[in-house]
Amino acid sequence: MSTRYTQSFDFERLKQGKTKTKKRYSKSDSVKILEQLALDKLKLRYPNNPYLPKLVYSDATSNALTKCVIDYIELKGHHAERINSTGRQIDNRKTSIDVLGNQRTIGSVKWIKSSGKVGTADISSTIKGRSVKIEIKCEATGDNKQSKGQIDYQKQIEAAGGIYLIVRNFNQFYEWLNDFVKS
Repeated sequence: MSTRYTQSFDFERLKQGKTKTKKRYSKSDSVKILEQLALDKLKLRYPNNPYLPKLVYSDATSNALTKCVIDYIELKGHHAERINSTGRQIDNRKTSIDVLGNQRTIGSVKWIKSSGKVGTADISSTIKGRSVKIEIKCEATGDNKQSKGQIDYQKQIEAAGGIYLIVRNFNQFYEWLNDFVKS
């Protein structure tokens, strides 16, 4: 009498990659309006060029959202600039090759703190003569918490009479700016 062993194979263990699928990005109407405004500006700047590049904007990442906000402010005739608040890296490493051909690295890398304020906003702008500081917290990337330094900076700006915004998507900023300019 032969006994035959049958086991069901666990195919779940073979699945590779992420188990959660990302939601597909679709542009909001406000991003499409921004693209059209940028294209119209290019047409005014280069009226004799029929082959203008297609401008692509997105608010799916923090960097892309920052670019959307800055470009929209400037296209509307106001001033905006990105604030770089990271320190800088100093590389004191020296690499040498010995007689046998082995490569050796001696030294270290160190960071120097930024000279700016802790918690400074990502974008500094002037709209209708008012100072507006904008912090980018992109909802598509899950970046949604302010640090303690950013909260303290927000309180300082608001106490001084400035405007401090936390932008999570471009549509939110688009509506805020249009309402602010009308008032």
